[in-house]
Amino acid sequence: MTDKTVPVRPTLDLRSLTPARVALGRSGASLPTKPLLDFTLDHARARDAVHAAFDAAGLVAGISALGLAVSEVRSRAADRRDYLRRPDLGRQLDAGSAETLADSATAPCQLALVIGDGLSAAAVHAHAVALVKSLLPLLSGGEAVAIGHVVVASGARVALGDEIGAILGARMVVTLIGERPGLSAPDSLGAYLTFAPKPGLTDAERNCVSNIHHAGLSYDEAAFKIAWLVREGLAREVTGVALKDESGDLPARIGTIRPE
Repeated sequence: MTDKTVPVRPTLDLRSLTPARVALGRSGASLPTKPLLDFTLDHARARDAVHAAFDAAGLVAGISALGLAVSEVRSRAADRRDYLRRPDLGRQLDAGSAETLADSATAPCQLALVIGDGLSAAAVHAHAVALVKSLLPLLSGGEAVAIGHVVVASGARVALGDEIGAILGARMVVTLIGERPGLSAPDSLGAYLTFAPKPGLTDAERNCVSNIHHAGLSYDEAAFKIAWLVREGLAREVTGVALKDESGDLPARIGTIRPE
């Protein structure tokens, strides 16, 4: 039996494969200056993303340019301080928004789309409009799924979409929202899908497509997964743990295959 020596890959090579902080080196008992400064900068970017002002008007303009009618609402969180200290307030519409939304709900719809700031307004500013642009043709092909309402929500937590969907009479709601910033991705967007939305649902009853950003899931890949989950969720009348993402490797063939 021949003894074959497997070459050991230098740890430094791993840095070309991952944004994780590996093989940073050391200077005495501490980090070298450059890795320390890089960490400090990434930490500052993550903090800035959490506290960034939400440009709801800019999003309304961007979504309107895609040919969709948009409503604007806000949660009961009066400001960012309340939002961060009281997550429950971000899950409830303020009274004026609930009343305005109810007045606009003239008929039930298949799908409502909610775009909320979440924990990273920067993620929503960077990716939401482009993702919706990629999603629209996937929903219009085959048996079309119409977006009945688009709502831009300030001070939003994920569950705010459940109350919005219930008021609008939507069979399903898709909530696009800024995810908690990380040191390698301060602008990651998430999409949460809930069938038969209503207040009080748990995360077990919704699906999530996360890590949507330039170094993560592309707009086309994310849109394909969202469209697949929307169609399957409506057909099976479930989301969450009862609906597994079985789209498999289909996003790799987006150019030739569309959901039917």
